[in-house]
Amino acid sequence: MKHFFENDERRVFRETIKTFIETEIRPFAHEWDEAGEVPRSIYEKLGQLGVFGLGIEEEYGGLGFDDPFMRVIFSEEMARCGYGGVSAATCVRSITLEPLQRLAAPEIRDRVLKDIVLGKKDSSLAITEPGGGSDVARLKTTAKRDGNHFVLNGSKTFITGGMDSDYFVVGARTGGPGLTGISLFFVEKDAPGFSRTPLGKKMGWWASNQATLYFDDCRVPATNLMGQEDFGFLAIVNNFNNERLGMAAQCVGMMKAALGDSIAWAQERETFGKPLIKHQVIRHKIANMSAKIDMIESYIAMICWNIEQGETPVAELSKLKFSSTKALEYVASEAMQILGGAGYLRGCRIECIYREVKVMAIGGGSEEVMRDLAVNQMGL
Repeated sequence: MKHFFENDERRVFRETIKTFIETEIRPFAHEWDEAGEVPRSIYEKLGQLGVFGLGIEEEYGGLGFDDPFMRVIFSEEMARCGYGGVSAATCVRSITLEPLQRLAAPEIRDRVLKDIVLGKKDSSLAITEPGGGSDVARLKTTAKRDGNHFVLNGSKTFITGGMDSDYFVVGARTGGPGLTGISLFFVEKDAPGFSRTPLGKKMGWWASNQATLYFDDCRVPATNLMGQEDFGFLAIVNNFNNERLGMAAQCVGMMKAALGDSIAWAQERETFGKPLIKHQVIRHKIANMSAKIDMIESYIAMICWNIEQGETPVAELSKLKFSSTKALEYVASEAMQILGGAGYLRGCRIECIYREVKVMAIGGGSEEVMRDLAVNQMGL
């Protein structure tokens, strides 16, 4: 569905990304998913397209401007390959870039940021802990000052890209309880006292790795403190808003893929003497699926416009997050019903989408937490 926010620049960007994904990613996505990894060459090719450079200055390999619509376009088109692990593996660096540019010491920015933006090095955000999840205020990993170093102790888990990343932005407690008292640190993979282990087999996101990170008297220079001590988490709250916008766009891409495959199958498959698409029950399923996509896509467009105007519509982003994942749950289920047994086979794009619904509903802020945050932001 076209909308009046489209312009030539965004249209060309979409076509460029779509062409790349259709030729370089989609034909191999199932193979990569089964293998559990994406070739490193893909990261660098995407970096050359500039997809990691939105909001990043040109001196660091970025585009020198930001555009929420372009962020959405990239996330949506990536997700249309149907394999969420491929999107997770390639895009995980994006949630570290803005904090590194804004909060890291100049020496760190100059040394690492360009390589991350260009896809030559990997980075991960390390906030979630074994006992915390979405309740960041309970964060227990500590960072104690020791001369011109900080010493970190604790662990993180479900860290996407954690086994491959060269650099980490790590949240640790430097002060009292609550969201204040948390600071951010830049930690490199070879920091003394740092180690990591992979998570076990997962329901979805096979092509991306998730890890548990361990900090055992992990020493980092005091200059690796990012931003103001005790106020690190508050400094990156908006970063989570961008993540949620991107995940909603991924839901749209996954829904469009599921709808397209459903229509193609319904036009080809015959039951009771006529194509499946001619049965009213199937036509109604397709109408309902399409309507949900249109509603989420329109909601995203309005939120992007507000962001362009300098607003941060936290309540709407929270509502968008859980609305998009519930819509994806519905569309994936209906698509599976339309394909029947064919949709249940590995190698079918809908089979993968169906498996990955839940990680979208939990990651980036669970549906329950998003509902509560939305109501709080409404002043209730």
